[in-house]
Amino acid sequence: MKHEEPVNKLVTDLIERAKELNCLYKVQESLNNSQLSTDQVCEEIIRAIPPGWQFPDVCCARITLGEKQYHDESFTESQWVQSARILMQDEPLGSIDVFYTEERPPADEGPFLKEERKLINTIAEQLGFYLLHRQLKSVFARKQKMQNENRREWHVVVDLLKRTDQKLLLRVSRKMINYLSWAGLPNAGELLEKINPVYREAGELLGESNRPFQKLDGSDLLVMTNEIYQLAEKHLSGNEIVELIQKWIKEDRSGFLVNTLEDSGTSLAEIANALERYHHLAPQGLELSEAREMSIRVALINRMLSSQHAFGNIARDFISVEDFYSIIQRVIYHTNSHGKLGGKSSGMILAEQILKKFQQETELFGEIRTPKTWYLASDGILNFISYNNLEDIIELKYKDIGIVRQEYPYVVQVFKNSPFPPDMVRGLSQALDDFGEVPLIIRSSSLLEDRMGAAFAGKYKSLFIANRGSKGKRLTELMDAIAEVYASTFGPDPIEYRAGQGLLDYHEEMGIMIQEVVGRKVGPYFLPAFAGVAFSRNEFRWSSRINQNDGLIRMVPALGTRAVDRLSDDYPILIAPGQPKLRVNVSIDEIVRYSPKYVDVINLETETFETIELQKLLRTYGADFPANTLIFSKVEEDRIRPLSLLGTDFENDFHIVTFENLICRTPFVKLIGEMLKTLEEKYERPVDIEF
Repeated sequence: MKHEEPVNKLVTDLIERAKELNCLYKVQESLNNSQLSTDQVCEEIIRAIPPGWQFPDVCCARITLGEKQYHDESFTESQWVQSARILMQDEPLGSIDVFYTEERPPADEGPFLKEERKLINTIAEQLGFYLLHRQLKSVFARKQKMQNENRREWHVVVDLLKRTDQKLLLRVSRKMINYLSWAGLPNAGELLEKINPVYREAGELLGESNRPFQKLDGSDLLVMTNEIYQLAEKHLSGNEIVELIQKWIKEDRSGFLVNTLEDSGTSLAEIANALERYHHLAPQGLELSEAREMSIRVALINRMLSSQHAFGNIARDFISVEDFYSIIQRVIYHTNSHGKLGGKSSGMILAEQILKKFQQETELFGEIRTPKTWYLASDGILNFISYNNLEDIIELKYKDIGIVRQEYPYVVQVFKNSPFPPDMVRGLSQALDDFGEVPLIIRSSSLLEDRMGAAFAGKYKSLFIANRGSKGKRLTELMDAIAEVYASTFGPDPIEYRAGQGLLDYHEEMGIMIQEVVGRKVGPYFLPAFAGVAFSRNEFRWSSRINQNDGLIRMVPALGTRAVDRLSDDYPILIAPGQPKLRVNVSIDEIVRYSPKYVDVINLETETFETIELQKLLRTYGADFPANTLIFSKVEEDRIRPLSLLGTDFENDFHIVTFENLICRTPFVKLIGEMLKTLEEKYERPVDIEF
C-alpha cells in the first residue's frame, strides 16, 4: 500500500528503541546506587553507552569532568563524534562524547540517529543532576562535624551556591524571606521593606493603584543574602535552616516539569519525556511541595485527560503525578501530538483511582481489577486522515442526514483500506507485544463524550477481535478494527445526535481504548462468566419499595454486549443493589420466559464475534462454563432450584440464568452498590459502570 513501511524497518526501529531504553535504565541504576563513587559511576556509564547505540561494535565513549577524563582501554577518538555538555545548574562541567571508530552510513546527525541525540542529552542531563546532588549531599553531611567551628552550617551551603549557581541561591533566598514573613517572625517585614521599598506600601499590593510597582533587582537580594539567613538563625535552629534550603533545592529540580506543562505548545512526546525524567530523578532527592504537586497534577489533567472544570476538580484529588507516568507508558501518539485520551478513557482512569483510594475503608474494593488498557491519543484520527488525504470526509457532517446514511458504508471502506502512519504502527506493535495473544476490544473514547450533559453511549462502535496468529496478522486485524471505529465518527447516528445537541460545530477528535477481554476459553469460545452495566440511579423501578437511589444492575452471562444494548428478542437479569431481594419476575413462568436465551462470545476457531443459543452452549460445555453454579438454576416441575456442586447434568436437564447464588451467597451485589455509591458521591452526579 501507499506509504506502507516495510516490516523489517519497523522491527529494526523497535530493536533500537529497546536498546536505548536498556542503556538508559543501566545509567539510572548506576546513578541511583549510593554505594558507588563518582569515578565508579562514570566508569559504569562508559560501559553502558555503546550497547545503546546503533553500531555498538565500533562505538566507544568518553566522559570529561574538568581536567579528568573517563574512558575504557579500547577508546579511540575519531571524526565521527556525538557530544553533549554536562551542566550543573546551567554551568558547564564537562561533556559526554560518543565516537564511532569506523565510518557508518549517514543518518540524522552524521552516522548518529536523532533518538541517540535525545539519549546522550538525557544521560548528560542526569549526570549533571547527580553531580549537583552529590556535591550538596556532601555539604549537608558536614553539618555534624561543624558544631565546634565558628562558621555556621548555612554559610557553607550559601557559599557553595554563590560559587556554583547564583540564580538558584536567589530563588532559595526569596523563599526563605517569604517563609520568615509568612511565619510572622519579628523584623522579617522590615527586611522585606529594606530589600524593596514597595513593601512599605503593602496595601497597594491588594489595591487598585495605577502606579507601577518598583522592580526588585536580583542583585539587591544577593547582597542581602547573609542578612536574610542571620535573621533566620535568630528564630530557627541550624538544622531547620539547612533542611529548608535542602527542601527548596530539591523542589527547584522539578522546574523542568512545570515549564513543560505550562507551555501549551509542548507535545505529548515532550510531556512523556518530562514525566520519565521526573520519575528517574525522584530517587535522587527530587521533592515537590504540596502546592507545586497540585499545580503539576492540574496541568497534567488538563493536558492529557480533560479541560472540563468539573472533571478537574474531582481528578486533582485522586490522580497523582506518578500515576500519569504509568498511564503515558501505554499511550500511542504521533511525534507532534497534542491530543487527550478522550471522555471514556478519562472516566475509567479517574474511577479506578477513586476506588483505589477507598480500599482501606471498603475492604471489598481490594477485589476490583481494571483490564489492561492501551490508549490512542485523540488527535490520532486527524493524523490518520491527513496521512491519507481524507480531509474532505470531515465536511460530511454538514450534509443532509440522508446523504450521510448513503455515504457512510463508502467512508467505512475508505478508512479500512487506508494505511496507518508509521508512528502509530510502531505503537500498536508494542501494545500487541504487551497484550500477547488474548482477545481484545477496541473502544471509542470521544472528546465530546467528555462534555457534561452529552451522552454518546452506543453512538460509536466498539469491536471485538480474537487477536490470534502471527504478529503481522494480529497487527493488521487491530488496525482494521481501529479504522472502523475511526470511521464511526462520521456515521449517521453520532452526526444526527451531535446536530440535535448543538455540538455539530465542535471540533471532534476520537481517542481509542484497546483493552484485553476478561474471560477464559470454553470449548472453541472465549467468554467471561458474566458481564453487565450498573447505574447509580434506578429509572426502571418494578416495585414501590424500590427508590431511585437503590440503583440498577443489568447483567447477562458471557460478554456484556447484550446487557448494554436493549434487544427486542432477549432480556438481561435486573437487580436493584439497594433491594437485591426484590426481583422483577416472581412466578416460575415469568422467570423462565424473561431469562437470557442467547449469549455473545468470541469464537477462537473462526476468530469472529458470535451470538449463540445458551441451551446449546450449556448442553455441550456447561460443566466448563466459569462460575456456573453462581449463574444458572435448574428448572424442575414445580420449582427453580439453584445449582449445587454435585448432581448437575447440563446435557439432559433444563437450566436458565437467574444469578441466584451470585446474589444470595456472594458479596458481588454489595460490591457493585458500594462502587456506585462511592463514585456518585465523588462525582456529585449519577454514574454508570461496566463490568
